[in-house]
Amino acid sequence: MDKVTTLLARIFLSAIFIKAGIDKIVDPNSTISYMSSKGVPLPNLLIVPTIIVLLGGGLAILLGYKTKIGAWLLIGFLIPTTLIFHTNFPDGEIPFLKNLGLMGGLLMVASFGPGVWSLDRRKHLVSST
Repeated sequence: MDKVTTLLARIFLSAIFIKAGIDKIVDPNSTISYMSSKGVPLPNLLIVPTIIVLLGGGLAILLGYKTKIGAWLLIGFLIPTTLIFHTNFPDGEIPFLKNLGLMGGLLMVASFGPGVWSLDRRKHLVSST
């Protein structure tokens, strides 16, 4: 059961990052405008690394490949994102707490790894035989 639970946890955790990355590819101007409205410098340039981190980190978590690196990248992304975009309380309280929850899940992945059903684990098993 732990194998299934860990896989499901990675699927659920990765979904928001993959969806956000895709949304930014489909409509980058909305994100660029929002970043500008919050005073983020160079939003036209920052949109590219934002998409790379969201998709790369999300796919790393989903596939269980370089999972710990993906988790730390997403945590590093969420810290400034949370502080810049979600501290307008009381309106931003739920998004702020959601991001804290996501960071908690990512810290679990970074600490305990992706589980048995992952590309990281498969690579480890293949190289040890």
